[in-house]
Amino acid sequence: MKIFDAHLHIIDKRFPIYKNQGFTPDSYTARDYVVDAKGLSITNGAIVSGSFQKFDQTYLKESLKQLGSGFVGVTQLPHTTSDEEILDLNEAGVRGLRFNVNRGGSEDLSKLEAFSNRVYDLVGWHTELYINSAKLADIYDVLTTLPAVSIDHLGLSKSGSDDLLKLVSHGVKVKATGFGRLDFDAGDMIKDIYQINSDALMFGTDLPSTRAPRPFKDSDIDIVKKSLMDDQAIHKVLYQNAMDWYFRGKGEEHAL
Repeated sequence: MKIFDAHLHIIDKRFPIYKNQGFTPDSYTARDYVVDAKGLSITNGAIVSGSFQKFDQTYLKESLKQLGSGFVGVTQLPHTTSDEEILDLNEAGVRGLRFNVNRGGSEDLSKLEAFSNRVYDLVGWHTELYINSAKLADIYDVLTTLPAVSIDHLGLSKSGSDDLLKLVSHGVKVKATGFGRLDFDAGDMIKDIYQINSDALMFGTDLPSTRAPRPFKDSDIDIVKKSLMDDQAIHKVLYQNAMDWYFRGKGEEHAL
């Protein structure tokens, strides 16, 4: 069964790395990812900029070249970024704008509405949020008005999960990623989200799982399969939903 890895990080120390909250990540290159992903049937993926990369785009452009046309980028940008720079990143394969509420390193949430609408109108990018669901109530009304939004790691905590599920009913996507970061059972949340909106969930490995109490294991894929127990549902969560989200159904595969 094919997998679209909707959330992975590349940490290439040939490019700028910034200490974040006292943490500096270990190196994790595109080559390291290919080795770890071997045997997982991954054909596509989304490289996500971390707090420790701030607004650097050089690592992302190089990583996209290395991993091939089946991979896209989700990046962090200041709201002052020019249209020309955004168009250039879009040409390089970037497809999303990230706000890292949990760790920082990205633009301030005060720019969420205006900047999200701007990049969507210009290049069709979605906005991705790394946020604890307990904080969703603070921006709930804004999120329901944005054209395209995804939330990382199943919202991280049980607190605020009701808001997360309501956002799913409004069309917000959720990444089934980072199971070792959660304070609740991933399988139960996967069932709840899929029941509300079968198009919402997108699986990702979260490799290399920086700062996660428990890093990704191949058995996390089994959690998804056992939670859904239906071949069509499994295909949607492991592959098709992310393909439709990042490529609008017209992407390329690039098997590792």
